[in-house]
Amino acid sequence: MKYICVFCGSSSGADPVYREAAEAMGQAIVLRGYGLVYGGGKVGLMGKVADTVMAAGGEAIGVIPAFLEIKEIAHPQLTQLHVVESMHDRKALMAKLSDGFIAMPGGYGTLEEFCEVLTWSQLGLHQKPMGLLNVAGYYDALLTLFDRAVTDRFLQPELRAIVLEANQPNALLDRMETYQPITVEKWIRDDNKI
Repeated sequence: MKYICVFCGSSSGADPVYREAAEAMGQAIVLRGYGLVYGGGKVGLMGKVADTVMAAGGEAIGVIPAFLEIKEIAHPQLTQLHVVESMHDRKALMAKLSDGFIAMPGGYGTLEEFCEVLTWSQLGLHQKPMGLLNVAGYYDALLTLFDRAVTDRFLQPELRAIVLEANQPNALLDRMETYQPITVEKWIRDDNKI
């Protein structure tokens, strides 16, 4: 891996533990020699991760749609800032530039971005590692939902296993570095058996 894509909130969240985790993630990325790819914002957890990476001498590449740049949300001091036409273009370029994906706490956008690259992996469009940084149990309910999808036969156990998780940045990066891609020939069978 050379570049890690981090999806996270444009808000800092209610608990200071989220900002602390964003700072720790930025530091871990730089200490391991990775570059950051992210949504290009200067606000919230997004801005904190990027600021930490830049302050530590790392590389931060932002990808932001033009309508958000106009609203002055774009980070002005990144290594590179790609301004794209749409949210779809943003996700496609972030995926192309990245060798792995991490979702930190965030809202709808964070969940949507992570679940899209997760789906792309299920469909065989990439084999890059994907992880949830489960700060303060933020993603416990989502992980329970993924487990329920296996129990109720909407998801194969092998595909559930592609979602890596940890509550500390270094532990998550360790798992991503040792990730072995999983290939499933068919994710749903006609007889409703997974």
